[in-house]
Amino acid sequence: MFSKTCEYAMRAVFYVAQRSHEGSRVGIKEIAEHINSPEPFLAKILQKLSREGLIQSVKGPNGGFYFDAASLNRPLANIVTAVDGDNIFTGCGLGLTYCSESNPCPLHEDFKKVRNQITHMLNHTTIGKFNMGLIKGKFTLNK
Repeated sequence: MFSKTCEYAMRAVFYVAQRSHEGSRVGIKEIAEHINSPEPFLAKILQKLSREGLIQSVKGPNGGFYFDAASLNRPLANIVTAVDGDNIFTGCGLGLTYCSESNPCPLHEDFKKVRNQITHMLNHTTIGKFNMGLIKGKFTLNK
């Protein structure tokens, strides 16, 4: 459903948010190790998220990536849109460019229901909501 880039972006965001709760800034190497991501690929993803203002970063020996309290209130949809665009919220289940209400594909009506549920979940679920689950050990990003 999500691109591999988006999957890595969300995992990285969750990991950084968890570590930020502990007052830490984390480097790319640590993040990559904990979310099973290739380091160079992850560096590009985090750079993009930083440019978009979705994650904060500080350069230097005590630098790294982190979240401030306001960023934890952002919806997951912001991450998806920054990395993959808005196609998951508007696109056709078969990937057809001409699919629409007036020219539907065979999956249009059923996929529209699923797409609307995904859109609602991503727009109404904040980064912070999952962060507390990670902190309490309810969720995991790695075995």
